[in-house]
Amino acid sequence: MSRICQITGKQSMVGNNVSHANNRSKRRFQVNLQNKKFYNPETDEWISLKVSTSGIRHINKVGIATAMKRAIANGFIK
Repeated sequence: MSRICQITGKQSMVGNNVSHANNRSKRRFQVNLQNKKFYNPETDEWISLKVSTSGIRHINKVGIATAMKRAIANGFIK
């Protein structure tokens, strides 16, 4: 499975390492992903998701059911 957040859709970005002499080399900015289990009281089951830390904060704010509905509508979860 790739390094993509299942709630927000965040994925790694490409950028440059810039040295003091202004030499540039390619690098990747990885997403801070965590494997986390969430309890969904509507379906009475535990859900395992690979989410970014901002995705965890989003779930805490709006709730797991709403976050899952939005992620499915945006195509982040199939």
